[in-house]
Amino acid sequence: MSFSKLKFGSTIGIIGGGQLGKMMAQSAQKMGFKVIVLDPDQECPCQYVAHEFINAAYDNQEALNQLGESSDVITYEFENISASQLQTLVSKYNVPQGYQAIQLLQDRLTEKQTLQAAQTQIAPFVQLSEPSDLNQAIENIGYPFIVKTRFGGYDGKGQVLVKDATYIDEAKSLVDKQECVAEQFLDLQKEVSLTVTIGNDNQITYFPLQENEHQHQILFKTIVPARTDIEKEQEAQNEVKKIIDHIHFVGTFTVEFFIDTHNHLYVNEIAPRPHNSGHYSIEACDYSQFDTHILAITGQKLPQFIELLKPAVMMNLLGRDLDLLEDQFADHPDWHVHIYGKNTRKSDRKMGHLTVLTDDVTRSEEILLNRFEGRYN
Repeated sequence: MSFSKLKFGSTIGIIGGGQLGKMMAQSAQKMGFKVIVLDPDQECPCQYVAHEFINAAYDNQEALNQLGESSDVITYEFENISASQLQTLVSKYNVPQGYQAIQLLQDRLTEKQTLQAAQTQIAPFVQLSEPSDLNQAIENIGYPFIVKTRFGGYDGKGQVLVKDATYIDEAKSLVDKQECVAEQFLDLQKEVSLTVTIGNDNQITYFPLQENEHQHQILFKTIVPARTDIEKEQEAQNEVKKIIDHIHFVGTFTVEFFIDTHNHLYVNEIAPRPHNSGHYSIEACDYSQFDTHILAITGQKLPQFIELLKPAVMMNLLGRDLDLLEDQFADHPDWHVHIYGKNTRKSDRKMGHLTVLTDDVTRSEEILLNRFEGRYN
């Protein structure tokens, strides 16, 4: 697979103007590219760093065509865009990422089926078309299991953990509204993720294995390198190789994994774009996940290896964390703070992140956890 190599001065169109779009734009601009962003929010973070802003809905075909006509290449910052409209863009403009990954991955059922076809290690799952299908989940999977909507939902939205029969009514209510997928709830030892970039001529670049912790289904912190058996990184890369044989990827994407208490690795889900757990790479690696994404979609050669310059702890900053910590930022030059520029602060909204580079991950983690103590009080 080969595609056009763009010269600096070319224009990159980005669908989506949130923090991911903003950080893509910042990487693109330092490489000499111009940026146009399309977003329905008049005050989206990316518009302040873009050369041009198209304020329009994501399904506005006229605006998408305007973006296409003005751009030398188009990319996107999130997966909840219309696959059919993306397919139309692909037929008319330069969209190296294509539409197939979005089409497969925005539906949790086809995502699970594709992972199953690729023979990756995944938790058992059951399709739930109507509430009565929960009986099949109880019989085939057993308690506990988690019910997730097939479409939409992120950061814990659109899902119910069914611990036992007392939670069935809540699950039925969710399935009654839309089709879902039930999957076995694993007894977890650790969550990890692997960020990968695929470029021109099928170049593949892997970032270090990332260790993640979620609180209330939202990413709380990431530690790199992940504190796992050394074989786990290779095992994760092997699973990714199976996946890319079945799904077309260009640019940066992330595969999330579970490690259970028996030390077995399972693929959880795929994000077909730069990912929250890769933000540490801006300071901690010689190339960030956004740098390699821009290199890939513009047809440049990727670095063969990503060098981790120093171990890192990355903490998400939700609205509640800014309330707790923003007066302390000036006293900690070792905190590499990123504030995304969202105008409305909400308690559980991602408002930024901070990264600490360290020779003692355990100690740095302990210090940061003490600082974040009380975030849910």
